Amino acid sequence: MQHPDPKREKLTIIVAQIFISCMMAFLMTLIFSILPFGFGPGWFASWMRHWLTAWPVAFVFSLGVGPLAFRLAFLLMHRPQNGA
Repeated sequence: MQHPDPKREKLTIIVAQIFISCMMAFLMTLIFSILPFGFGPGWFASWMRHWLTAWPVAFVFSLGVGPLAFRLAFLLMHRPQNGA
C-alpha cells in the first residue's frame, strides 16, 4: 500500500477550501442580495461585486477556521461513549 504524500494532501485541503469558500460566498451573497432588494435593476452587477469581495475574505477565514472545525469534529466524533 502506497502512503499518501503529506504535501499533496495539504494541497488538496487548500484546493478544497478554495472551492468551498467560492461556493459559500457565491450562494450567501446571492441570497442576501435577493432578500432585501429582489431582482431590481442593477441587481446582478451588485451581486457580482459583493461576491468578488466576499470570496477572498471567505477563503482567508476558511484557512483559519478550517483547522479549528476539523479539530472540533474530531473531538466530537472521538469522545468517550457512556456505557460503551
